[in-house]
Amino acid sequence: MATAFHVPTGHVGNLTSEQEEKLRDFWRTVYKLNDVFDAHGPPNGSANPAQLQRTATASSQQSTQKSGWGLFRRSTAEPASPQATPKTDLNATAQELDRLGLPRELHDVLSHHTPDTIRSMVIGAVKHEHPDSLALRFLRARKWDLDKALVMMFTAMDWRYREAKVDQDVIPNGDGGALEAAEKGDTLSRDFMKQCRMGKSFAHGTDREGRPICYVRVRLHRASDQCPESIDRYCTYLIETARLTLNPPCETANLMFDMTGFTLANMDYVPVKFIIKCFEANYPESLGVILIHNAPWVFKGIWKIIQGWMDPVIRAKVNFTYGRVDLEKFIAPEQIIKELGGDEDWEYTYSEPVPGENDLMKDTETKDRITKERKELASQFEVATQKWIKAEGKEAEELKEERNRLAAELRANYWKLDPYVRARSVLDRQGVLQGGKPVVWYPDVREETAVEEVDTKEKATVNAAPATVAAPSAAAA
Repeated sequence: MATAFHVPTGHVGNLTSEQEEKLRDFWRTVYKLNDVFDAHGPPNGSANPAQLQRTATASSQQSTQKSGWGLFRRSTAEPASPQATPKTDLNATAQELDRLGLPRELHDVLSHHTPDTIRSMVIGAVKHEHPDSLALRFLRARKWDLDKALVMMFTAMDWRYREAKVDQDVIPNGDGGALEAAEKGDTLSRDFMKQCRMGKSFAHGTDREGRPICYVRVRLHRASDQCPESIDRYCTYLIETARLTLNPPCETANLMFDMTGFTLANMDYVPVKFIIKCFEANYPESLGVILIHNAPWVFKGIWKIIQGWMDPVIRAKVNFTYGRVDLEKFIAPEQIIKELGGDEDWEYTYSEPVPGENDLMKDTETKDRITKERKELASQFEVATQKWIKAEGKEAEELKEERNRLAAELRANYWKLDPYVRARSVLDRQGVLQGGKPVVWYPDVREETAVEEVDTKEKATVNAAPATVAAPSAAAA
């Protein structure tokens, strides 16, 4: 079932010369912004007069000599939590942004943060992806308008850090933490676990384009069954977990709303608005297609309201499907689950958290060592990026390869770090996520792959020559 994955234009690996120049401009501006923030935004409010006099060019040249990765660079202070920079320095920062031609909206967003918290929230957003993938998502979402893309990205980072607390709470606690809290009587956690167990939403399998499919069974939702806060947390948790199933070069998912059995009792506009905001503002360019499946006639009036809230780009990805025939346009019949009339004999089951499954998160020594490795790789990536920004011709191509190599090392490093910073999920317990190896959704494919690997190793031993392992099929992507 091998399927060649076509990398769309505007994504890593398929950029026009104009798009690549926009990407260079993005990183160039990030480094300028970092120098401005270093100069005017230390937590103690003391700006360095020498830094205030640097020109944008000098700032860019000097930044390659510093440790860290652009906005990931650490300040000398060690703040414990996000805090606003003193007003006098904020005014100076705004003036400097004006001088460099950067949008003042950046000042408004970053005024809540220190250099360290900016670094933390951006690193948290990159995770296992190529850093360019993150930048390109926001550039595409804002039609390659550099200023708007920067404002959008840092607004999303601010939401992750201050509001959703993705990497401080949602991900490190997971459903295991929710289970413990629920057993102690926490209402939000109880509601969270209820949704996990019923399978209101889940990720499983891939479509014809190799995109992971995220199902939402709308008939299982009733507004009165849980508090709004638990819905927001549940949605954020699912999105973050599903992100880990993206195998490069695939960068988008298939989001299917199964409307089978839907009635007006299932309609709840609050989570709908939250989901729209998530995919438009906080996780832009993360959806390849949206399927609204088996919508009844009563949904027609509701859809008129909902589509008015949606960005035209998101709305253009919506497809209404009815029955198996329509689904087969997007998903191979053997990969349509039997619940939807397909051939795959699979149904959602929830695997409860296992005692001790998150014990590695207590090993702070190993976590700190791997984190240090990540910072060192990040520093190398910054140096290569600074050189690439200014390079041309053959040198630029060589530096591009160097950046891609370092991005691959950062990806591998993330998966080393993952069990020390992320609580295990149902996808880990069921063997779907395998620590950075290509995701295998289908057990039969997993077994076939294992047999092929053993057979290949045996042949390699007999022939005393290295074996070439076939690339995983689309079903395993």
